[in-house]
Amino acid sequence: MITLDDVQAAARRIAPFVRRTPLFAAAPMHRRIAADGEILLKLDTLQVSGSFKARGAFSRLTLLDDAGRRAGLVTASGGNHGIAVAYAARAAGVAATVFVPRSVHPAKAERIREYGARLELVGAVWDEANRAALAHAEQSGATYVHPFADPAVAAGQGTLALEMLADDPALDTILVAIGGGGLASGVAVAAKALKPAIRIIGVEPTGAPTLHASLAAGEVVTLPAITTKVPTLAAGRTDERNFALLRERLERVVLIEDADMEVTSRLLWSEIGIAADLSGAAAVAALLAGAYRPAPGERVAAIVCGAGTDGVG
Repeated sequence: MITLDDVQAAARRIAPFVRRTPLFAAAPMHRRIAADGEILLKLDTLQVSGSFKARGAFSRLTLLDDAGRRAGLVTASGGNHGIAVAYAARAAGVAATVFVPRSVHPAKAERIREYGARLELVGAVWDEANRAALAHAEQSGATYVHPFADPAVAAGQGTLALEMLADDPALDTILVAIGGGGLASGVAVAAKALKPAIRIIGVEPTGAPTLHASLAAGEVVTLPAITTKVPTLAAGRTDERNFALLRERLERVVLIEDADMEVTSRLLWSEIGIAADLSGAAAVAALLAGAYRPAPGERVAAIVCGAGTDGVG
């Protein structure tokens, strides 16, 4: 379990290594994102490595002792976390191995290689790549960095909420995409501690409703199948600690289609010049598709959490 103190400590540790990204009003636009409400966008597309994942990677890396650094890092990722771990490892002069599913976007796989990490393609979905990463950590002694179930990683992701509420204390609602739940956990802990009345809305694809299904069941469940084509949102099971945090802090989870993310990614590029990957567009897609409908005057911030060329061209 993480606390506001953990998130604030992570913010101090990672400050030299990450960017403080902007929060700005989406309007004016030719096509409105939502019929009502005042919509703001938190652009972690401008973060080092291209996504919020750098926050968690550096949060974990800055806690390693010398032995842990010498052992190197290993992780499993749908793309963005692997890029962030590779980026952080290179910055620290640490070896890294990243396991990804074969569905990973080729551009993301190439960036992992460009940052100097060893890339391993294993399985069709993240869960299969993760099993291989855990086996590698066991055999090699490398330090395993979980993309969403590591408290230090989740605390790093929560630094987004510190920035958002510092920039706009009047926020009523935060929309956040959910893959495994690390980002949502960190953001929810920090935001609700700073402003208990704020609403946190999770957004998942209908093809991987991991947390939505777990909340409905009252316990963590493993999805029988994953059909989304967005690998960064394709976790088949969330972590029990994340579930416990989010069950107490989320207003609800809304579901969107892959097609909604595609439309939104194109809109963000054509209207605002934001190059977001599909998962990065997910929170905004919940507004554009009407899965979440703000009330008149409601100040809603959607986290645009990852960069990519899905909507470009």
